[in-house]
Amino acid sequence: MKRLFIIVGLSMASFVVNAQRIVTKTPIINVGKTGFEMPVTATFELRNRGSRHLTIREVKTDCGCTKVDYPKKSIGGGDKFTISMTYDARLLGHFTKQMAIYRVGSDEPVILKMQGIVVPEMTDYSKNYPYAFGDLLADINNVEFDNVNKGDHPEVEIRVLNSGSTVMTPNVQHLPPYLTAMATPETLTPGKAGKVILTLNTENVQDFGLTQTTVYLAEQLGEKVSADTELPVSVVLSPNTTLFTGNNKQYAPKLELSTDSLALGKVNGRNRKSDVITITNTGRTALKISSLQMFTKGMKVTLNKRELQPQESAKLKIAVADRNQLLKARQRPRVLMITNDPDHSKVVIKVNVK
Repeated sequence: MKRLFIIVGLSMASFVVNAQRIVTKTPIINVGKTGFEMPVTATFELRNRGSRHLTIREVKTDCGCTKVDYPKKSIGGGDKFTISMTYDARLLGHFTKQMAIYRVGSDEPVILKMQGIVVPEMTDYSKNYPYAFGDLLADINNVEFDNVNKGDHPEVEIRVLNSGSTVMTPNVQHLPPYLTAMATPETLTPGKAGKVILTLNTENVQDFGLTQTTVYLAEQLGEKVSADTELPVSVVLSPNTTLFTGNNKQYAPKLELSTDSLALGKVNGRNRKSDVITITNTGRTALKISSLQMFTKGMKVTLNKRELQPQESAKLKIAVADRNQLLKARQRPRVLMITNDPDHSKVVIKVNVK
């Protein structure tokens, strides 16, 4: 089995060797752990920083235990390209392998290195820790605080494991004012597990209904954030429904839905891109829908009426705007409504997209 590591990201401040036209920001890639006789690949992204085409004449490695793959055709000025290096992992312990890249018209090589460690046996953590934030593995990849009230301080526990080869100090970065985080233990040695506890301070949540943010689960303090370490967080704060209590409840609005879930996409051989839910007020006073929100991008929601008098109905249309975006979303596609019905102050409509 071959493990693949791709390092991306180039800039004009890239690493340059002897004023070469070939540049890269990552001349050294650490691929971490791999198992004995489990080949591991490092893929370097480079660029021809010159204005003319160039051709790679040859690539030399320092060991017959490595193989390289590089472009055989000429590379245009300013174009990006990749060179990969695969190590057969037949010796235990730490390793450093390098290759020298020669272009036509120059005898000065560009040197690239891959580093890592070969261990006797790789432990499969995918069952208990299926999500990777770099070498920090976790049991969840999004957090939801559902149906909370002002004054609550609920917690979500994230189980984490250090799958790397160095000591980690797990932490959560870019926390909003309504979230705090604590890691226990504070440091994780390689192969050790712990947990990160997120606590919601509802007093600092501004609005009822859905509030969403993105925090970052990091291996070390001060680590640069990236899309690979994103952790979406959703909070659903229920409104105060004390207006209709006791004898007053008989005068309350009452929400009824034609259905509380929809199936969109490819349904029964048809591509159903949208559907409509009927909302009816069967109560005795006006039903007010104060908030209408989506948990995920990729949907379009329209409601023809936000205030319904007794026995009046409205049409809620839910449509798929971007199917691929919905399928890739970490959160389940849902629509949230906040109303003044004391029995249905928070209404969640499930959307199943195939």
